[in-house]
Amino acid sequence: MKKDIHPANYREVVFEDSSTGAKFLISSCVATKDTCKYEGKEYPHYRVEISSASHPFYTNTESLIDTAGRVEKFKSRASKKAAPSAKAKK
Repeated sequence: MKKDIHPANYREVVFEDSSTGAKFLISSCVATKDTCKYEGKEYPHYRVEISSASHPFYTNTESLIDTAGRVEKFKSRASKKAAPSAKAKK
């Protein structure tokens, strides 16, 4: 095995979703300054903005986007730009 290619600070870290408060214990080498208690033990603590506990894909709260309306708006704008103006004809 090659020397000095593996992270030196690989340990268990508690990741906390800031929007839901959900906590996950994961092995990581992320740099942290905070610590917290998780299941009776002290671990390094890292806050994240979004995780599987709050992401719309994993929580089944995805909103569908009206793509047909967007396509029609684009086509109308494109047709206005494509039509030659009176100055261009002269």
